[in-house]
Amino acid sequence: MRAPHAPGTAGRGLSWSRRLAVVVCTGAAAMFTGLPFAVAHVSVTPDTAQAGDPAVLSFRVPNERDDATTVRVEVTFPADQPLESVVPRALPGWKIDVRKQMTAQPAEPGHDNDEMDGGTVSSIVWEGGAIPSGTFEEFPVRIGKIPGSGTLAFVALQTYSDGQTVRWADPVRPGQPEPEHPAPTVTVAPLAAVTPPAESTSDTPARVLAGAGLAAGLGAAAVALVRRRPVRPAPVSEVDQKRETTRL
Repeated sequence: MRAPHAPGTAGRGLSWSRRLAVVVCTGAAAMFTGLPFAVAHVSVTPDTAQAGDPAVLSFRVPNERDDATTVRVEVTFPADQPLESVVPRALPGWKIDVRKQMTAQPAEPGHDNDEMDGGTVSSIVWEGGAIPSGTFEEFPVRIGKIPGSGTLAFVALQTYSDGQTVRWADPVRPGQPEPEHPAPTVTVAPLAAVTPPAESTSDTPARVLAGAGLAAGLGAAAVALVRRRPVRPAPVSEVDQKRETTRL
């Protein structure tokens, strides 16, 4: 025989379970719904590089909109640290335009300064392709030599199919909250100081013994040479000869 249930106990238990499920589902939905907006930033990888070395920097551009596609990307290079050797990788469907800032060459004595050098890269534009909603594209660029030290802060302009342009240029400062549109930034490690290897002293006794042996060998050779030289008799004077004759 079953024990009678208290009125409303089962209903309250079911209601609590449903409430818990609703809370969990709502929290998960909110978390995953907000996740793309938290991580969908234009970024660059790797985010660290060694000064003086070549590197391939890849600019990752996600499409964070559901109602438009990304149709144009422009990356502006830092003017305070000019880059001369910059080569983008060919991407199917994208037209690439490398823009340079021409600089004048130093004038030679007696000549006008009317010549320009190859210039430094000021920006690269990719257009003609499309990044659909919910996807991303990577735009690799080879840098011949990473300059200086500190940071390389780029500016990225992302243009959508409806004409909207998002500017990713907010400075990223250590210890502060991430800005809404952070600039793609690379931390540059300075050139490591090359320390000459210290001279090893472990073979000093061997060197001393070798020097002593060499000196002893040279001394012995000198003594042997002296012994082997013939002894010449001393010259006899005329007086000694007469004395010897008279004595005989």
